[in-house]
Amino acid sequence: KWAIVSEYISGTPLDVLMEKNPEKFDEYFDLFVSLQNSVHSMLAPELDDLKYVLGRLIMKSDMSATKRYDFYMRLSSLPVHHKICHGDFNPGNVIISDDGTPYIIDWSYVTRGNASADAAKTYLLFKLEGKADWAEKYLELFSAKSGIEKPYIEIWIPIVAAALSVKAEPEEKKQLMEFIK
Repeated sequence: KWAIVSEYISGTPLDVLMEKNPEKFDEYFDLFVSLQNSVHSMLAPELDDLKYVLGRLIMKSDMSATKRYDFYMRLSSLPVHHKICHGDFNPGNVIISDDGTPYIIDWSYVTRGNASADAAKTYLLFKLEGKADWAEKYLELFSAKSGIEKPYIEIWIPIVAAALSVKAEPEEKKQLMEFIK
């Protein structure tokens, strides 16, 4: 049976460290992307399928039926992967303990799927936070470190944005609609 084990981690969220220590920003950002790549290197065939989750959300969206069908077909045409995808990977969900050990927290959206979709969501989370410069830096670094071509990740951005729009607040939804093409 699946269970979530919780343990208190004493430390500082990575986003706080990035803001407090701008001279170490690149080092922290590199660590952030490396951690995500290490998560993606693991397989978990028993987890829920990310494509299924995204497809279900897209079909619940308030886009026109034609647009929902288009996005669903785009999603269906993409390759199936079984990599672990965190689903909410952002620097606030990485705690650096007092001894310097990184811990990834908040696994409530974990699925198995395509690392590019998980990267697209991280990119969009930065955009929604108003950190466009972080988003672009992230996309470049993730592509370089993962070996996944940037255009392939960009294919996922409108699909993930369409799925995220379902549960988004009005202002976030407005931002996400800019990515839905």
